[in-house]
Amino acid sequence: MNIRPFGIEEELLLVDGSGKPSPQAPELLARCAVADDLVAGTVLQHEFFQAQVEVATPPLRSLADADAHLRAGRESLTRAGAELDVTPLAVAIPVLAAPPGPYAEHERFTRIAKHYAGLGGESLMCALHVHVEVADRGEGVAVLDRVRPWLPLLVALSANSPFWHGRDMGFATWRSQLWRMWPSSGPHEVFGGEAAYDALIERLLRDQSILDLGLLNLEVRLSARYPTVEFRVADVCTSLDDTLLIAALARGLTQTAALEAHNGIEPAPWRVDSLRSAGWRAGRFGVGNLLVDPRDGQLVPAATAMSSLLDHVRDALDEAGDLTLVTAGLERIARDGNGADHQRRAAGDDLDLHAVVDDLRLRTMG
Repeated sequence: MNIRPFGIEEELLLVDGSGKPSPQAPELLARCAVADDLVAGTVLQHEFFQAQVEVATPPLRSLADADAHLRAGRESLTRAGAELDVTPLAVAIPVLAAPPGPYAEHERFTRIAKHYAGLGGESLMCALHVHVEVADRGEGVAVLDRVRPWLPLLVALSANSPFWHGRDMGFATWRSQLWRMWPSSGPHEVFGGEAAYDALIERLLRDQSILDLGLLNLEVRLSARYPTVEFRVADVCTSLDDTLLIAALARGLTQTAALEAHNGIEPAPWRVDSLRSAGWRAGRFGVGNLLVDPRDGQLVPAATAMSSLLDHVRDALDEAGDLTLVTAGLERIARDGNGADHQRRAAGDDLDLHAVVDDLRLRTMG
């Protein structure tokens, strides 16, 4: 049995009592550093903005362990934040208006802000990243090539950012649109091997589209630090049930793709423009409309597309012990909607965004 280790990184937005972003990450993390309330191996760290923090788990094999690490991280941040009148929210972009910055005090972030100009100021956003272990870089690139058509469904399932700076943007995930402004963001062509992957990186570094490997914003990439593939398309999820669902699907997609490569099954020949179109639709409508079925490219009801995804990774999920959780999670989202749907219900017909923030406070802590 091959149960691949995985790790989760979730970015959280810090808000003050009024619900607006609060740049207190340095003070908050300092308080958490002296507390003794994390599960061993969990890391709390800075992100690009001082109104963000990240909770990162160690390599794990159990979704239950992931839940324990992330829940303890959120609780630690919430307890320490109460002393500063700051609350961590598991939301992908600021619901209420906020000026850009300040950035975290780090030389790398200073270089990024200068090089990318106004783009940096529009990028206060929080994502969910899932790392899944691969045997080597060759297997990793083979996985990247074969998971491509399935990634828009992860966008739709995790969509959790309909409101931005006091406005309903009409999308299930506006974060996905902001993220695509970065020059290396989005889907990739089939690489076919490590050489093509490395050639892309060399070209982007040469052209200064990226300043370092951390800015390679492909939807899924090889980690520069760990022996993993890193799924980067998802919004941070308010509900940890949604987080675990995305993590399980990422692991299932990785295992399925690796097995396909081992058996000589070629990647599906999707063009990048078709993948971008499918991703745009997933970001616009979430699970509330038709989605592109990764099997044949046809528009189908979201529930049908979710069934295709489940069928595709069923064996891998069963092997890892995740099938029951994923089946229930997909049924729940098909019935109740994703994070964006929850936010819109909280806003109501009068678009009460303060009620949305209050709801996010409660649901971030479960």
